[in-house]
Amino acid sequence: MQCCNKTIWFLVIAFAGGMTMATSSAVSGFANPSGDLEQEENSAVTEPTGDLAVATFGGGCFWCVEAVFQELDGVTNVSSGYMGGHVKNPTYAAVCNGRTGHAEVVQITYDPEKVSFQKLLEVFFATHDPTTLNRQGNDVGTQYRSAVFFHDDEQKKVATTIKQKLNESRAYADPVVTEISAASKYYEAENYHQDYFALNPKQAYCRAIIRPKMRKFRKVFKEDLKPEK
Repeated sequence: MQCCNKTIWFLVIAFAGGMTMATSSAVSGFANPSGDLEQEENSAVTEPTGDLAVATFGGGCFWCVEAVFQELDGVTNVSSGYMGGHVKNPTYAAVCNGRTGHAEVVQITYDPEKVSFQKLLEVFFATHDPTTLNRQGNDVGTQYRSAVFFHDDEQKKVATTIKQKLNESRAYADPVVTEISAASKYYEAENYHQDYFALNPKQAYCRAIIRPKMRKFRKVFKEDLKPEK
């Protein structure tokens, strides 16, 4: 599969400016951290079922990333969680403190007959800043790193190719630093993180950060939205 860098370049330009995210540390007190953190063990990676496939992306605060992919046609489920760390059963507080090595991610279940992995990546790269290492706007830390956790060799190939094309074409002023790593154990985040934007549209973070981002996303990707959107 080849990357259409002209398409991605357009999407980058369309989203230029105003796409970074403010800190979500103000809500970290809601988490229920455990005591000592157990070391992560080798665990089964979430795999697709039936005709569906799974993609896992880290693009800063998972509230923002989740809201975007929930509206994309062909996506059947999006959940917020943690991946890429070294301890078992991480909590939000522990992840935010940088104690676990996990990234905030969204795990996307999608129908490849309706939306390709490349399209998912086009949305991913267009709706966050992949050039800032361990940071999205005011969110700073390894938990906010830009990351693609691939579930098979084809996903790895497509993600690597797109990252290379973006850097070769200088689509961004700075190099893309997105981590491309094999998927590991996925931990679903606490219940109050799920469907956050849909359930909390009047919350200050949602109004100031997510809502403007969603307006841009819906405008640029209007042909790719679910029919009801």
